[in-house]
Amino acid sequence: MCNLYKIEATSNQLKTAVGSYIDLTNGASFDENIYPDYSAPIIRNNLDGPELALSRWGMPTPPIYIKGQADKGITNVRNVTSKHWQQWLGVASRCLVPATSFSEYGQTPDTTTGKKPLHWFARNKEQPLFFFAGVWAEWLGVRKVSEGKQEHTLFAFLTSEPNSVVAPIHPKAMPVILTDPEEMNMWMNAEWNIAKELQRPLNSKKITRLDQ
Repeated sequence: MCNLYKIEATSNQLKTAVGSYIDLTNGASFDENIYPDYSAPIIRNNLDGPELALSRWGMPTPPIYIKGQADKGITNVRNVTSKHWQQWLGVASRCLVPATSFSEYGQTPDTTTGKKPLHWFARNKEQPLFFFAGVWAEWLGVRKVSEGKQEHTLFAFLTSEPNSVVAPIHPKAMPVILTDPEEMNMWMNAEWNIAKELQRPLNSKKITRLDQ
């Protein structure tokens, strides 16, 4: 599953892709690798319209899987039939997660280092903007013991079966990626029985491996 992605975009580029929104980041530009528990930009629905905000990567973990006091969070959501995830599948809890590339570890360790190689994927070599189909939530809890209980804004994104480009590297899953305005509008506004159709592999012609 994807546990590292990159976002390289300006506020103007985001507005070009999704239209106007309330900017809670004060026009910030983004150029960084995003790891689990890092803050990253998301576009979410609000009563006054779409807004761009920062959120921490990792939704609340199903309680039965939490060991100890801290909940490290779940970054990828696959089983949307789970009651745990269904509470965040409505329009109010959906978001778009902007990215320009994402990574997956290969299955075979390097013979020299013993580490699995990291492979990067993007729409094409120029790495234009795309969006993960995400969900978000406000949560009161302990992410790190050293921080104690706090209010958090959290997000994660859906995954699906991999397409023919990702499968040779990661045969179990790939992120749900949205590239067309119609898809983004559907994810943000459609009833779940319609929006759930977007949980599918991206067309293989719309993605490339950057190391090939």
